[in-house]
Amino acid sequence: MALFKCKMCGGSLEVSNGETVAVCEYCGTKQTLPKLDDEKKANLYDRANHFRRGNDFDKAAAIYEQILDADTEDAEAYWSLVLCRYGIEYVEDPASHKRIPTVNRAQFTSIFADEDYKSAIKYADGYQKEIYEQEAKTIDGIQKEILLISQKEEPFDVFICYKETDANGRRTQDSVLANDLYHQLTQEGFKVFFSRITLEDKLGTAYEPYIFAALNSAKVMVVLGTKAEYFNAVWVKNEWSRYLALIKNGAKKTLIPAYRDMDPYDLPDEFSHLQAQDMSKLGFMQDLIRGIKKIIQAGEPKAAVVRETAASAGSAAVAPLLRRVFMFLEDEDWESANNYCEKVLDIEPENAEAYLGKLMAEYQVLRIEELEELDETFDDSSYYEKIMRFGSPEFKERIAGYNRAIIERLEAEELEENYSDAVAAMKKAYKKPDFLAAAEMFKEILDYKDSAVLYEKCLAESETARKKEIYHKALELMEQGKKYSDVKDVEKAIDCFEQVLSQNSFHEYILQV
Repeated sequence: MALFKCKMCGGSLEVSNGETVAVCEYCGTKQTLPKLDDEKKANLYDRANHFRRGNDFDKAAAIYEQILDADTEDAEAYWSLVLCRYGIEYVEDPASHKRIPTVNRAQFTSIFADEDYKSAIKYADGYQKEIYEQEAKTIDGIQKEILLISQKEEPFDVFICYKETDANGRRTQDSVLANDLYHQLTQEGFKVFFSRITLEDKLGTAYEPYIFAALNSAKVMVVLGTKAEYFNAVWVKNEWSRYLALIKNGAKKTLIPAYRDMDPYDLPDEFSHLQAQDMSKLGFMQDLIRGIKKIIQAGEPKAAVVRETAASAGSAAVAPLLRRVFMFLEDEDWESANNYCEKVLDIEPENAEAYLGKLMAEYQVLRIEELEELDETFDDSSYYEKIMRFGSPEFKERIAGYNRAIIERLEAEELEENYSDAVAAMKKAYKKPDFLAAAEMFKEILDYKDSAVLYEKCLAESETARKKEIYHKALELMEQGKKYSDVKDVEKAIDCFEQVLSQNSFHEYILQV
């Protein structure tokens, strides 16, 4: 009997050797268990789960990776990485008192297309797999809601990342500095995400859709702080680590660390390659604003003159046209949606959203997230090719993710269909060739469900069927030999019995003969 911590509430679980699923007596949650081969591994899991329950997803993920280095077939470690990637926090439902997942790190990619999720399903046993699939379905539904809300948000120029309150719930100095920076930047005409103000009208709702939208749209993030522990606070790190991940994946974004009243060497190691700014330095604000302007202008049309002269006919005109496109799509007015996409492309020939509108009109899709529900992939569409050519890295990844989700679903459906056909063939099988045919069907899908077990069973049943045929043939020959006193038939019968009967049973038939 091993002790293990509940991954939802942290309560102690008593786990018997070999168990892969348990129910926590404290929170009542049915959950999957890891392979607890030794004490060292159990300690690693407890430590990783401790960090994950505290929403320190990066530290937790590093330990789960360490577990997988030692065992590449640990389904629970792969699933735990999925929980970290999507920032899953289990909170108590006030009504049912059950622990339900919330998503703190939304992704454009569907959870069903996640490689670690696929590995978890591959190596899970039947009980684990059922729970993984149920939770993934719940998480996918939450993620779709987040994406639906986030796509309606206007893009930001700058994201201010900071710690709002201290351990006693009081406002930090960082919050005051961030407030000053917010007002300076907005006066310069920038659209700034500053949670204290940006989210003040979102009380009582989940913040993740708005944070997700801002992280993906903002070209600059300023991470400011006055203490090392504030830079590494869980939710502060959750924001800047996600932003750094976007940069690592090719997004054209810039992160600027800004510190005050602290040693710059105490900044997070992840900032070591970045040029940090001292907020106490004279002229800091002017230098920062000038730098942000350069970064943002570098990502806009090449010449300011072109932007000014084309403002009314360019981007300012495109936004309402695109809104009309997606309104037409929701109304199933495919022709009007397509026509308005053409109007956008007349102004901006490389507008990826317009090509998305044409793609959705082509496949008659009302909402963008419904692309993954299509019965066929859409990567052979010329509009998809244009999206991949002109879209931002985040936009391309999102649309490609929908296409991958279709591929995964179709492959899963094909596997299930082949499995069902093989099971049906096995149930109908009577003779050796029938069982061998069913075995070949299972052989094609050995990694799916219990196909490997049923493959071996079909082979064994084919051998049993072969022996039954010989046995019944022997009975016919013996009866025929007795009836016509034909010694040759009796001898043939004895040969047949010898092939298929145990030694004792064989002697019984010899005595009868």
